[in-house]
Amino acid sequence: LYTGVSALITQEASQQVITNNIANVNTNGYKADNLAVRQFKEVLLQNYDGGTKNSPKRQLLGTISLGSAIDDTVTDYSQGIHTQTEKPTDFAIDGKGFFAVQRGDRVYYSRDGEFKVDYQGFLVNSSGDRVLGSNLNNGNVEGIYVGNGTMKLDGNSNIYIDDSLSYNFYTVDFENYNTLEKIGDNLYSSNEATPTKTKINQGFLEKSNVSTINEMVNMMRVMRNFETGQKVVQMLDETLSKAANEVGKI
Repeated sequence: LYTGVSALITQEASQQVITNNIANVNTNGYKADNLAVRQFKEVLLQNYDGGTKNSPKRQLLGTISLGSAIDDTVTDYSQGIHTQTEKPTDFAIDGKGFFAVQRGDRVYYSRDGEFKVDYQGFLVNSSGDRVLGSNLNNGNVEGIYVGNGTMKLDGNSNIYIDDSLSYNFYTVDFENYNTLEKIGDNLYSSNEATPTKTKINQGFLEKSNVSTINEMVNMMRVMRNFETGQKVVQMLDETLSKAANEVGKI
């Protein structure tokens, strides 16, 4: 019974991950999640029906799994396709790397390059967090100030403001992507960021790497598994009910 219930819990968690992926199929730079499941250690089945009454003999019947459990949520960091927007404040990273943005006194990371210029003249993301760049005049990592100027990016990710070389996007990467944690707003948190040079395309956006077809197939599979698990639990429940209420009358 507990084995069947553990399967239901696992399938429900899988359904939540799949639903979240489908909900973010149109979110720029979103990376799909997958649920990693592990099995409990198998146990050995045996009885002592062999031999005689005075000298029973152990018989090995085989092994049985005690069910499954949620191990971890694994993120697929493969690159999504790039679509052209021709907007000068849209950017897409080609290859590995993340944009860095500042929220308060914290720095977070994102693959979403859909930016805009706020009322103060700074380049920001959709949540109003300032996009960080290396100031080529003083070497500081700071918010990219555009003002009323126009932005142009060259092949080395250098940013020109009104034809004046001003910034380079401050991009980072991670030796171990398992240190990244999704915090919402399409942002990641990690204490192990390493500055890196990346190729960036202006006037493009990276789309989500979620495959709608694969997620729909996964959803149907999870639903069938959940229905099967329900039937098993219901059957076992009825069997235990009969054992408790009818066998005791004999």
